[in-house]
Amino acid sequence: MAKITKVGGKDTLTPSSNNQTIFTPSKESASKAKMFRIIAIIGWLAAIGIEIKVILMLGEVPINMNWIIGFIVGMLILVVIANILWKKANRLDPASEKNKTKFFIQNQLGLIISVIAFLPLVVLILTNKNLSGKQKGLLGSIAGAALLIAGITGTDFNPVSQEQYAEQTKQVEELTGGNNVYWTESGKSYHLFSDCGYINSKRTNEIFEGNVANARELKKITDICDRCANKAKKAKALELTNEVESEAAK
Repeated sequence: MAKITKVGGKDTLTPSSNNQTIFTPSKESASKAKMFRIIAIIGWLAAIGIEIKVILMLGEVPINMNWIIGFIVGMLILVVIANILWKKANRLDPASEKNKTKFFIQNQLGLIISVIAFLPLVVLILTNKNLSGKQKGLLGSIAGAALLIAGITGTDFNPVSQEQYAEQTKQVEELTGGNNVYWTESGKSYHLFSDCGYINSKRTNEIFEGNVANARELKKITDICDRCANKAKKAKALELTNEVESEAAK
């Protein structure tokens, strides 16, 4: 039996007035998400502050190429770190799909900030009359690459929502009566049973135990193991049959 490591706090599902289930992150997850968002915002603000400095430097003569390149690289580091932390926060404490605009902005804010931070620099560099063609090519390439890298890290191609977490957690609870799932470091699905042959084998040293949100946060896992799902359905069907037979025998 592989070692089982428990992770994360306990998220909750609560019924709403319209019979829909609402996902609420644990206090631990909500606190961690808040910390990540604060750090991300500080990083973005620092990057935009550097951007303003670079814009001012582009108006100077002569233009200090080395300092500008250094500042652009520093901006990129800050924005990438902020983007990663923001996406982690969204997996810990996701937005609701009910407000489409808010959902889009919250999940793609990293992309929006990346464009704000680097696109003006690209335009100003390419239209700057104080730069030679060679200088424009060098700085433009660096700023363009920074925009591309920052944009990719800031884009959430598969954003999660409160509704997705609620639906997936409810599915697990209906199948097992609880909300714990299991996964491995290299796994692509979460499992309902720690003894599932797909994860509990001689090659497995450690199995992680948590909930659906933990699996999404730590491994971006969204799929349930088919073998576990079928096993749980058969177990529930057998349990129901036994209950019916027990009632009939009374």
